[in-house]
Amino acid sequence: MSYEMVAAVDLGSNSFRLQVGRVVEDQIYPLDSLKEPVRLASGLTADKRLDLASQTRALDALRRFGERLRGLDGGAVRAVATNALRVAKNAGEFLPQAEAALGFPVEIIAGREEARLIYLGASHSLPGAGHKRLVVDIGGGSTEFIIGKRHEPQLMESLYMGCVSYTLRYFPDGRMDKKRLRDAQVAAAKEIELIAHDYLRLGWKEAVGSSGTARAIADVLELNGLNPAGEAGITREGLDRFGQLLVKAGSAEALDLPGVRSDRLPVLPGGVAIMSAVFEELEIERMTYSDGALRLGVLYDLLGRFHHHDMRDATVSQFMRRYQVEIDQAERVRETALDALSQLRGKPSADGEIAFLGWAASLHEIGISVAHNAYHKHGAYILGNADMPGFSKKDQARLAALVLGHRGKLEKLVPLSEQHASWDLVFCLRLAVLLHRTRDDRELPEWRVRPAPRGYEVQLPGDWLDNNPWTAAALTEETAVWRQIGREFTLERSKARKGE
Repeated sequence: MSYEMVAAVDLGSNSFRLQVGRVVEDQIYPLDSLKEPVRLASGLTADKRLDLASQTRALDALRRFGERLRGLDGGAVRAVATNALRVAKNAGEFLPQAEAALGFPVEIIAGREEARLIYLGASHSLPGAGHKRLVVDIGGGSTEFIIGKRHEPQLMESLYMGCVSYTLRYFPDGRMDKKRLRDAQVAAAKEIELIAHDYLRLGWKEAVGSSGTARAIADVLELNGLNPAGEAGITREGLDRFGQLLVKAGSAEALDLPGVRSDRLPVLPGGVAIMSAVFEELEIERMTYSDGALRLGVLYDLLGRFHHHDMRDATVSQFMRRYQVEIDQAERVRETALDALSQLRGKPSADGEIAFLGWAASLHEIGISVAHNAYHKHGAYILGNADMPGFSKKDQARLAALVLGHRGKLEKLVPLSEQHASWDLVFCLRLAVLLHRTRDDRELPEWRVRPAPRGYEVQLPGDWLDNNPWTAAALTEETAVWRQIGREFTLERSKARKGE
């Protein structure tokens, strides 16, 4: 399905932003945008919990966004949350409230997934070029570094440092002096030093800053003539001069310079310190600015899904290669699992459920690359913790649960609610794995699946079961596994039709 209008919501650590765009063929044209300076990261307590005040600000902003999005189809809206909610220990309690306020699901994305989407947005807002670009995005709680060419990222990292967190740590009372600024720069430099070697080795021709911090700094440098004559964007010389002016003023609030926006003032010291360290460690002399960032990247990622260029499909294929999955077996299991789901539902299932079952079937054996014993647990761990471009943390958790549940006892999945749709997917995947235990291309007999009052009913020809006692015994054992969690799995023997 495709849409004429799409929307992205960015629940950032500093600001919440909404971008609505109109889709014309393969391009997205911005229609409307909203920004709320929520400062979510400043509401993180010492024990990494979001305080009540920051939650209230966030929910108020999301309600306003929800009003603007009212009437849009769920598939046309994607909301992503970044570092503050990645680290908040009470994110699980806050998320349902956030989704209710917005009216759409919210995904917490990993740092490298955030980096990928940032690069996608930045690359679509820059003139086409055949050279490599370095994109740096200083957010409220994290900073992303990406080297890519055209629309393809080649190297991605996310470091746990941002303009909000650094301002709170090094300039808590708003005062700025030379020592504080240098302490913040040194701390940021130590983080960047961990990745600098790989980035400098790969290299780039053009450095680009994206998002609010880069734009705020660029505006100040250009409007106040702090860059060398004729230079635009951010320069090393201009950045040094800006830092000196901040120290001389004693605080960002005391600055009397055109271009310093009031909403950016409170977090400007941390942003300047991080940007200075970026220039120093990565040996940058000049940086241009891109308007496109996470929100635009989310919109183009949505567009790719509509056009069947889903990054998640590419990631699954890559994982199959990386973990040396036996392709033929994965495809057998996938086809049978999807057939079972189609029979079970009796009507087309949601695209998302079909996709997740297909991905889980394709990846159900990746844990064998670690060890055959308890390989389903190894596979679930990999899927729950690896960087998987295109997948949110929630997506990965769901995929991991399906792979964990494809064999062994089901008690480990009992936290799934009674009516949770994933039970159907677990059943279909387990059945497909059992029916293909021989791992060859022999044809399956005519088989049927249908729902039972508290579970599932499988029908197989009696003579086939007699001729395949190993599989028949496994299916009989499966009935007991489901009974252990209070659900049904009934195996019925059907008679062969006349003439067969």
